[in-house]
Amino acid sequence: MKNDLILILVSVLFFCFQSCRAAEFPFDIAISGEGGSYDVKRWKVDWPGCNFEDGVAEGHASVVHHSNRNWLRVKCSPNQIGPEKGGVGWRWPLEGRERIELSYTLQFADDFEFVKGGKLPGLSGGPKSVTGGNPADGKNGFSARIMWRKEGRGEAYVYHMDQPDKYGQSFSFPDDFRFPRGEPIEITLRVGMNRLDQADGSIQVWVRRCDDAASMKVVDRNNVRWRTDKTILVDSLLCEVFHGGNDLSWAPQQTCSIDFTAFRVAIFE
Repeated sequence: MKNDLILILVSVLFFCFQSCRAAEFPFDIAISGEGGSYDVKRWKVDWPGCNFEDGVAEGHASVVHHSNRNWLRVKCSPNQIGPEKGGVGWRWPLEGRERIELSYTLQFADDFEFVKGGKLPGLSGGPKSVTGGNPADGKNGFSARIMWRKEGRGEAYVYHMDQPDKYGQSFSFPDDFRFPRGEPIEITLRVGMNRLDQADGSIQVWVRRCDDAASMKVVDRNNVRWRTDKTILVDSLLCEVFHGGNDLSWAPQQTCSIDFTAFRVAIFE
């Protein structure tokens, strides 16, 4: 009981501290603690205030230490898709801004199964969860996540007002790009809101191998309509990691994992 009270107090203090930091961009999101299970109590210390916590209580997250830092390891379950059964998913609130940049480093396991594809962290905004076939209407919100695809190809997977059908639109990385296995790679995603009467919102993505000083811009769109309501801002980090897709043909056959570290949130001009 005493330990639980201490943990609750630490969580509250951390939430207050994190809220102050959120008003002072840029800031980093550290994966805290020792290696081992990343249960709900530990997770809430690093990610306070989330609306949902898919896959955390189910044991799909852990902390590992390599390359002189802590990493969040997400286990992708065999024959499963989606965040609750096959990975993790949460929406972490930020102070809403017109332009937000998210960066993080990831590393696919040596034996990772790409299958048809899956979701990686991104940015979102608005009062609703605009994913899973819930299209953006200008007032409910938007989302912009990264996806891996078959054979390690990549794309930005985006829910915006002018997407051609019910599900999100793919803004593909160059044809010769492949996510490596067993090697860290840094992703930087920028989302900028459009003016209300203009299709001038933006999304850019850069990737950088961590032994390379140069980043490669892989997505550059400046004609996106995210909103028709000025209250819609970039207001959350959408941390979703799972295979899928809408059926089990997207699922891996064996347990595999992806490691994440160096989450950073900033404002860009």
